[in-house]
Amino acid sequence: MEDYHVANFINIQGHQLGLFAIFDGHMGDSVPAYLQKHLFSNILKEGEFWVDPRRSIAKAYEKTDQAILSHGSDLGRGGSTAVTAILINGRKLWVANIGDSRAVLCRGSEAIQMSTDHEPRTERVSIEDRGGFVSNLPGDVPRVNGQLAVSRAFGDKSLKTHLSSEPDIKEVTLDSSTDILVLASDGLWKVMSNQEAVDIARRLKDPQKGAKELTAEALRRESKDDISCVVVRFR
Repeated sequence: MEDYHVANFINIQGHQLGLFAIFDGHMGDSVPAYLQKHLFSNILKEGEFWVDPRRSIAKAYEKTDQAILSHGSDLGRGGSTAVTAILINGRKLWVANIGDSRAVLCRGSEAIQMSTDHEPRTERVSIEDRGGFVSNLPGDVPRVNGQLAVSRAFGDKSLKTHLSSEPDIKEVTLDSSTDILVLASDGLWKVMSNQEAVDIARRLKDPQKGAKELTAEALRRESKDDISCVVVRFR
């Protein structure tokens, strides 16, 4: 396991923020550990967060990636995907991601995917425009330069010229029909649909028990990848 997660509430400038994330590392856990400590603080350092959250999140992702690359001697040559969610005053939800960890919202019992899976197959053109290539060997998944199975990530210095660290960002206003948010690394989504995940999480009132049940179910389905999960239940 090279995953790290965040599930925390803080009060800042008269606002209550819920901060949630899954960081799925590869080639070591140094980069996801760095993200756990620094990404949200970098987002909130941006003075414009309260005015323009989208721009603030995008800038913080870029600055954090540059910081990881500049600390390569300490953090190594590995990388990490990320899916983050910021809940503002229990009403407004901002979700951002790079890579294939995923955020799924449940509204009126229907699963709504809030993130974008960044796969080499779907972003082949941009990878090739950057001078890279996508390989797809029999029995394997498409990989950037035959190595990485995602097209966007933090770190990965040796592949950085072919990868993007630009996040996809979505926002939604919550209402009384919105009850569950599930964040998980790809080890869960490889064996479970979005709807199955929210259906399992909704059956348990305690969100921590819901997260544990989701990871246990992914293991029962013989997932072979890292499995980390955060469940948020809205009151």
